[in-house]
Parts: sequence; C-alpha cells; structure tokens
Amino acid sequence: MAQGHFIRVIQRKEVLTLAFGAMIGWSWVALTGGWINEAGSLGAMVAFVVGGITVILVGYTYAELAAAMPQAGGEHVYSYRALGRNASFLCTWAILLAYVSVVTFEAVAFPTVIEYLAPNFSKGYLWTVAGWDVNATWVAAGVAAAIVMTVINVIGIRTAARVQMLVTTLILLAGITLMSGALLSGQSANMQPLFTDGYKGVLGVLVIVPTMMVGFDVIPQSAEEIDLPFEVIGKLLMVSIAMAIAWYMLIIWGVSMGLTADERAAAALPTADATAALTGTHWGGKLLILGGIGGILTSWNAFLIGASRAVYALAHAGQLPTALGALHPRFNTPHRAVILIGALSMLAPFFGRQTLVWLVDAGSFGVVIAYAFVALSFLVLRYREPDMVRPYRVRYWRTTGIAAFVLSFSIGLLFMPFSPAALIWPYEWFIVGGWWLVGVLMMIFTSGRSVAP
Repeated sequence: MAQGHFIRVIQRKEVLTLAFGAMIGWSWVALTGGWINEAGSLGAMVAFVVGGITVILVGYTYAELAAAMPQAGGEHVYSYRALGRNASFLCTWAILLAYVSVVTFEAVAFPTVIEYLAPNFSKGYLWTVAGWDVNATWVAAGVAAAIVMTVINVIGIRTAARVQMLVTTLILLAGITLMSGALLSGQSANMQPLFTDGYKGVLGVLVIVPTMMVGFDVIPQSAEEIDLPFEVIGKLLMVSIAMAIAWYMLIIWGVSMGLTADERAAAALPTADATAALTGTHWGGKLLILGGIGGILTSWNAFLIGASRAVYALAHAGQLPTALGALHPRFNTPHRAVILIGALSMLAPFFGRQTLVWLVDAGSFGVVIAYAFVALSFLVLRYREPDMVRPYRVRYWRTTGIAAFVLSFSIGLLFMPFSPAALIWPYEWFIVGGWWLVGVLMMIFTSGRSVAP
C-alpha cells in the first residue's frame, strides 16, 4: 500500500453516490414541508429552479477546474493558482464553514430522527437552548453516531464510499415510494397555495438552495483519490448536480400532492406523513424516515471527506498547523483532519435542535462565497493560462464564468441585513462572525509560511 500520499481507489459509481448522497442528505425529509409552507408548492420549486441554475453554472466551472487540477483540496488549489495565498484561504475557509455546518447539522439531525421513531427516547434533562430542552439520551445518540462516522472515515475513503453506495440505495427506495404514491393517488388540489408571500417566500427558500446542493464539490475535494480519466471527473460532477436538482423538485411535488396546506402545517415531518397518506399505510412513513436516516449518513460521510481534505490542503499550504496535513501510515487518510471535523460534530448535539436552522443558514452563506471565488478563479485562469491542459472544457466559458460569479454574489447579498432573507441576529451572525474571526487569526498566525499546493 502506498505510504505518505493519497491512493486512487474510488470508482465511477462510488464517485456518483458520494456527490449525490452528499447533496440530498436529511434536508429533503426535515425541511421540504417548511419550504412549501414558506413559498407555496410552485414557489418552492421555482426557488430550486433558480438556485439550481446557479449551481449548474458554478458546477461547470468546478468541472473544468477539477479535471485540469485533480488534487486534494479542490477550491483551495484553484483559487491559490488563480488568485494567490490570501484569496485561497478565504475561499477554502468559506467552503469549510459550509462543510462543518452540514456535518454538525447531521449530528443534530440523527437524534431528532430517533426521537421521531421512538417518541419516549429523549430523557435526562440537561439545559435549554433557544427554548428547546436538551436531554442526555438525545445528546448521547448524536455523539455516538459522530464517533462511528469519524472512525469509518479514518479507516479509509474506499470503506466510506462503499457505505455511501449501500445507504444511497435505501434513500432512492424511500424517495421512489413517495413519488410513486404521488403519481398514483396524489391530489393536485393539495398543491394550493401555489405561492405564499410572493417573492419574499421564494427568496426565503432560494437562499438555502446552495447549501442543499453543496456536495458535488466533494468530487474535486477528493479528486486525488478518484481512479478515473480526468475528463470523466468533470462529467460525473455535472450528472450528480442534475440528479440532485431533479430529486428535490420531485420531493417537493410529492409532498405537495400528498397533504393539504393545513396538514403540512400541522405535520411534524410532512415528507413522512405525505408518504404514509399516499401509500395508505404506516410503513410508507416509516420507510421514508429510514431513507432520511440514510440521507443523514450519506451527507455526513461525504462532508467528512470533503472537510478533511480541505483542512489537509490548507495545512499543506502552511495555512493551518502542519500536523493536520499528516496522512495515516496504514489507511492513507488525513486522519487528524478527520478527527478534528468529527470532534466538532460531537459538540453540536449539546446545543439542541434549534441549531439545525442556524447551521443551515450560516453554511449557505459560506457556500456562495466559495462559489464566487471558484467562478472568479475559473475566469482568471482562462485569461491568464489559456494553454492549460483542460480535459473537460466548458463551452461559452466567458458567459458561464461571469454568470456563475454574478449569481453567486447576488445570492450572497440576500444574507445581508437589508434583505428579507437576512441571517438571524444574533445566532446566525454569531456563528458566521466567530468562524471568520478564527479564520483571520489563522491567517495572521501562519502569515510567514507559504507552500503552493
């Protein structure tokens, strides 16, 4: 076995399930009802169309760059080459915020699902956070799951990828059950209202679409471990985005067809309740919940991979402590980076379920910042290095790059205080501000070190 460097072991199906599984996660179970309530059935789908177009354009820039520079770290590698040391740190630190927010989100989502399946499971009051009681058994479930996921990713990416393929099959089965039920017994009248609160409702959903779709970038993060021709990496990245957009749209449609507006508003998990109603059986809802658990595991798994590779890249560039850039002598994984991200996920359950919303919104802000940096890097490298070998080349690259940058920047503005979809004060701004404060301190602390990726 190779020592001291990554080894190429991930195959085509594993690459696709890593990215797709990362993008669908638990949110399609937990948040779909909220999206429909906020924007209306058609409004929520419009938000995903607009957000999906943005992600597709950004995805094209990633696809070309990932095929041209198939190195661990993805965004860090591209932005370092195009924009320099400081910009690359800002770009990677932003995407890390998104990755860490998803990993910690899943650590909170897991005990939430267990509680849904076993209502008397949560015992042993500890404290209250934002009006929600944190109980000992609830925290223990989240921490235990975080430990298991961390160990899987220390053992090796091939093991993690195989777990991803298995669990993604369960997710697809659950989703197909909902969609089939909607097709056979759904009521189009249930989709009313088509729009709620006009453009404000659509914007409220639109701002979180980038975070729902983040995950395709796990492919470039782990590109050094993919055993495929470089041009195929770019193609698989785009296929995974198209699959995820179609998935979210169909889930929104299925839930809208299965429950009335009043039923969706009253349901604890509208996606599960819609499946039960459409199939006429309790097992339909339970299967959907099992698919949701699968989504938690696939997303958690993929983002541990992505986050640890981003940390590894920063450490190798001298922008984080060099110890985080070590590879395990047996498993060839960035084990210290994996353990660091895993430890953060172990802390999340102690802050309660309300952190789900805060983490999603804060992570969304980090996503669009990173996307804007990648789009800008794509344009700069096209101008500065036109002869770079690009196994996957984007047609109409100027239009694609400029549109990806402008749309990413514009969505970023929606998080500002003047927007109706602004981050919540003080909680979400505290998360974002604290993250960037740590980042600035890291930049100052490592300012004398610089190693090109």
